[in-house]
Amino acid sequence: MNAPNAGFGRVGASPVGEGVSQRSPLQRIAHNISENVALCARALIRPAPSAKLPQSPGIVVIALALVAAAAVSMPLLDASAVEWASNEPHWFRAVFEEITRLGLSGWFLFPCGFVLLFLAAVTSPQLATTARAVLAALGARFGYVFLAIGLPGLFVSIVKRLIGRARPFVGGHEDPFYYAPFTWHPAFASMPSGHATTAVAAAIAIGAIWPRTRIVMWLYAAAIMISRVAVLAHHPSDVIGGALVALVGTHLLRCWFAARGLVFRTSDLSAKPAPSLARVATALRQAMSVRNPAA
Repeated sequence: MNAPNAGFGRVGASPVGEGVSQRSPLQRIAHNISENVALCARALIRPAPSAKLPQSPGIVVIALALVAAAAVSMPLLDASAVEWASNEPHWFRAVFEEITRLGLSGWFLFPCGFVLLFLAAVTSPQLATTARAVLAALGARFGYVFLAIGLPGLFVSIVKRLIGRARPFVGGHEDPFYYAPFTWHPAFASMPSGHATTAVAAAIAIGAIWPRTRIVMWLYAAAIMISRVAVLAHHPSDVIGGALVALVGTHLLRCWFAARGLVFRTSDLSAKPAPSLARVATALRQAMSVRNPAA
């Protein structure tokens, strides 16, 4: 039985560790990591085959709607929403202070990074081809989630400081049109919202790969976006701007992966079948039982 869409295994490279002499366990792990990281990098940056990707009018319509919503929100909603949040009781804001902590990208990037590092460490040439393909397919999915959250977040971290929009009540009063471009100060890093970018990117990326999580992930994203206004960290238009960056960023990365045969189909950008939990468990058991053949 063929493993579903390993992807990385089609890169023109020698199997990891082929012809390697006897190494200590730590040396084997380090060698596996370095070789697998290089293999993944080649899979991601290799030229894309001449595959035509589908048009995405729905993404364009949603993006334009978000742009319009942000433009309307600035003069009509931002000031009133912030004033409403400022008049809420302390306990109300305290609840959202706890909720908003869950919008930090580390909640996703650290677990995904750990999984990717673990898979790189245990995937070796002594594994059966099917087991390697299953682990590669799993790694490609976690790699997409990691990049889909990390890259838009990095973009926002830079752009928001160049835009220089003041956070609510900076300067002693609320002014949604208070800007100080290129200030590079946290008080002038309101547009777009980094937490909103992370939450929406996570909802889109995780939902694209594991569709059954979509309802939960979108409820999570909505809670984080509301919390950013409730704790007086952002205006509504900042949150909408973060959602826009997440939408565009995750879609572009999805196209990049699909064009290289990774995770998504080129026909409709839907996720290819993922390896079952049973097959992943079997592959991991094989990986953990591998011994150095020269030992």
